[in-house]
Amino acid sequence: MLKDNLIMLRNINGFSQEQIAEKIGISRQAYAKWESGATIPDIEKCSLLADVYGVSIDSLIRTEQVESIGVLPPAPKGKNIWGVVTMNERGQIVIPKGARELLGYKDGTRLVALSDEEGLALIDAEKFEAYIKMMNEMISRE
Repeated sequence: MLKDNLIMLRNINGFSQEQIAEKIGISRQAYAKWESGATIPDIEKCSLLADVYGVSIDSLIRTEQVESIGVLPPAPKGKNIWGVVTMNERGQIVIPKGARELLGYKDGTRLVALSDEEGLALIDAEKFEAYIKMMNEMISRE
């Protein structure tokens, strides 16, 4: 769990064990022991690691396993990785219950679908429309 996240986060961020150890004031050997699972950091070091990697302590110590792809990396603070959803033949997907609850999505919630070459994002239509309205008002003032 923790050791997998430490390895994944360090590699995602392009740090060496020595660089991380220096950032949190420990030896490279101590950090290497955390990544191997031989020892675990105390809560203060977990807090420092979470700050360095930009994740919450909770996501630092938990591992999310998705059957089809394996262990997911911890999401950045304020972000979530909900796992994999499947699209049906009509193009419909089910938004995971945890996401719906966190975001307050209910039956009839309007979402705006955005994309780039990499994928699709869904955002609350009212917030998007308010943002576009504000941008248009700023443009009309100029």
